[in-house]
Amino acid sequence: MSKQDLTRQEEFKRATAGTLRAIAHANAEVQVAFQPGPGGVSGKRVRLPLPTRTLPAAEVAKLRGAADAAALRIRHHSDDVHNARLPARREAKEVFDALEDVRVEAVGSRHMAGVAANLRARLADQCETEGYDRMTRKDQLPLPAALSLLARERITGDPAPAAAHRILDLWRDTLGEKAEAALAEMATTTEDQDAFARAARKLLTALDLAEAEVEAESEEQEDGEESGEQTTQQDQSGEGEAQAQDQESMLGAQPETMQGEAAEEEVEEAEEEGAAAEGDDKPGGPQQRREVPQTDDASRYHPFTTNFDEIVEADDLCDPEELGRLRQQLDQQLSHLQGVVSKLANRLQRRLLAQQQRAWEFDLEEGTLDAARLARIVANPLLALSYKREREADFRDTVVSLLIDNSGSMRGRPITVAAMCSDILARTLERCAVKTEILGFTTRAWKGGQSRERWVQEGKPRNPGRLNDLRHVVYKAADAPWRRARKNLGLMLREGLLKENIDGEALEWAYKRIRGRPEHRRILMVISDGAPVDDSTLSVNPGNYLERHLRKVIADIEGRGDVELIAIGIGHDVTRYYRRAVTIVDAEELGGTMMKKLAELFDEDAAEAWQRAAMERAPLVA
Repeated sequence: MSKQDLTRQEEFKRATAGTLRAIAHANAEVQVAFQPGPGGVSGKRVRLPLPTRTLPAAEVAKLRGAADAAALRIRHHSDDVHNARLPARREAKEVFDALEDVRVEAVGSRHMAGVAANLRARLADQCETEGYDRMTRKDQLPLPAALSLLARERITGDPAPAAAHRILDLWRDTLGEKAEAALAEMATTTEDQDAFARAARKLLTALDLAEAEVEAESEEQEDGEESGEQTTQQDQSGEGEAQAQDQESMLGAQPETMQGEAAEEEVEEAEEEGAAAEGDDKPGGPQQRREVPQTDDASRYHPFTTNFDEIVEADDLCDPEELGRLRQQLDQQLSHLQGVVSKLANRLQRRLLAQQQRAWEFDLEEGTLDAARLARIVANPLLALSYKREREADFRDTVVSLLIDNSGSMRGRPITVAAMCSDILARTLERCAVKTEILGFTTRAWKGGQSRERWVQEGKPRNPGRLNDLRHVVYKAADAPWRRARKNLGLMLREGLLKENIDGEALEWAYKRIRGRPEHRRILMVISDGAPVDDSTLSVNPGNYLERHLRKVIADIEGRGDVELIAIGIGHDVTRYYRRAVTIVDAEELGGTMMKKLAELFDEDAAEAWQRAAMERAPLVA
């Protein structure tokens, strides 16, 4: 690339960073970094996507839009006000954050036509990239995206990008009167963040995404009334602070922590016990959690129906052109990480190949004549120790299965790193004649799909069991060559794929697949960032329903011993589930951890094989 291109790229980066600081009204305080991957804001730190050296016009507009959005958030957003009303439930939090982004961008672009144009270009590019124009069902568009687009239309008066028109039409007139009133209130309170946040919470309440009593509690707190509800207010404030600490973990999808999930369950289980049953049928969000008595039927795990579950090949979920584009996007985002992980993979490869090298035993009384010792036979034809025999390799044929959590909390950096590390590991093991399978698990819909609809049609029987439609994805089969499956891993970056995670049944599925393999050694590695979560199932079953089933499945697999099970938790302690597990804090550590744990497993296998061989060669003692 020419020096002129390099200079142009650096000038663009400096100009963009300077403009960002000027719009944010915080010149020296804001730190701007250009790095591969998605952008984001954390406090006064901003990360923007790394521009290419050619700087095409479409990329320039997209980068300027990202920079303007970050600057407006710094200028018009208060973390204290936001966190004071931040809901506890995961998807409610995502919607609340998306609505706040709409507010700050609407406020900041009213008097700056250039900023408004950059933001429109960025939004249009995002809608096209995520494939909104190809969506034909309402549940294909994530709830945070749908509500933010509808709110943006209402607040700014501008129509949504053309790519989103058809799918948004399916959402219109389905939210209900209370939700529409909340949207209207949000449009009149954009200049006041606290008032806007109250209106946003009304919207969440109307869609059953947040508890209905929050609004009443907030008003009591503002009026200064002393009541017995103060304990609940303190709990919610503590949850808001915990969520604020999660945001400081810097950009991208934050892994769920068990403490956060425990707090979420406590809040949701303390919600109105007498919630109206008709709330279950409201569109757009999760249902109110209700306590279920611990009966035998409630404690026994079972799906309500399996008719809508699917096991699908990755290339069946999108067309080849989109798959190629997603793969290219994956390569671009992790170009800097690929070199580091490749070095670790090469070390693993050398170890494995060293274990598979053939060896010879010399000075034997029978076998193949050793040509290097022909002189011995000429000198002494009766000398017997002149033969050699090839020793069989102790390396057992092996298959490795990678089961990757495809839940919504993995969105962003974690799923990107997991996809690339899996790709490099599969390529490395294939060179060493080790079969590799890459699997993913999620659900077909948020908050229950057709399974929940059938449950409602049948009169909502008690203790229905698992109440969502499973989607298990085969990214690479064990017998498929890496070159044919490499594009499939880009599918993990597709917006709308990552939804809920029901780990227990996914682990059973992966175990049955690898157990049927003919290899002598089977290794199953699970990569996850949180405990099992499915709001539809947990709203009508005991709170630990999914987690208890996961523990049972793990215990069964580890007890049989025919498959070696290992888990890696990203920001989530998996050691309390799995006997052999490791927890990492940052997704960037995933590649090194995967290589290290596999190397340890193969080193153990080599050591055991060496000990067996030594015992076989040891002389018998009378």
